[in-house]
Amino acid sequence: MNVIELLAGLQAQHDKTAARADELRDQIQHLTAALTKTEARLANLVTTRKVIAELAPASGQPAPPETNTAYQAIVNTFNQHPDQEFRACELHERLGMPTDEASVYITRSRLGHLTRQGFLTQPGRGRYQKRTQRPLRATGRVSALPRY
Repeated sequence: MNVIELLAGLQAQHDKTAARADELRDQIQHLTAALTKTEARLANLVTTRKVIAELAPASGQPAPPETNTAYQAIVNTFNQHPDQEFRACELHERLGMPTDEASVYITRSRLGHLTRQGFLTQPGRGRYQKRTQRPLRATGRVSALPRY
């Protein structure tokens, strides 16, 4: 092989590689434009979600379904067993809920909430039972007291 053939081969490889580089640059330009457009759409979706999340509690929407479902499962258990006392971890086992410490702590909070609402009583430390009769709530007004 002589020098002229070698130079011609190198020129052909150079031309082919330069053409491929141009194709890749065009693809990069196209993908960069598509990425910019997609990132702008993503930013709009994040902003929309934040605005809706801020407005939802103020508009009186109910709590997320998973919270309502957990409360409903707890209330149903107490309704099915009105005379039985339960601990939070026992409720988790009965309902097939996770028994890790964080999950049980959330249930204790829910049980406390139901106790403050007057649905449950707390006959012992850490034990909860369905209240058989809801107590009258004190309002601080004399007119709220029953007359005999």
